Amino acid sequence: MKTLSMTIGLLAMAAIAVQAQDAFKINGDAEKGAATFKLYCAACHGETGHGDGLAAAALNPKPRNLTDKAYMDTLTDEHIFKVIKEGGASVGLSAMMAPWGAILKTDEAVHDVAAYVRSLAGE
Repeated sequence: MKTLSMTIGLLAMAAIAVQAQDAFKINGDAEKGAATFKLYCAACHGETGHGDGLAAAALNPKPRNLTDKAYMDTLTDEHIFKVIKEGGASVGLSAMMAPWGAILKTDEAVHDVAAYVRSLAGE
């Protein structure tokens, strides 16, 4: 009986964690994020987010095409936020995607960039 209670408790905790993860939403200003994207991200991701910035030619792997709706639809808001703030390596992607949290300074600024990134795929 004790094992059953522990199992039920663990399942309940897991369900709460999944709900909390699903509850994360980007709540930034895409217009503000566009200016920041052009300043910091366009060198690699390109002005329009196609992964064709001037620095992209020297990178392996190439920067992600952020306009690819099919791909972007597979990403959670939390994932996009984390990649921008903590870098690609934080989610098992390329370390060439730098962490921008220290440069952007606030979660609000990260949310703004994330909102703009979402908009590139027509979302």
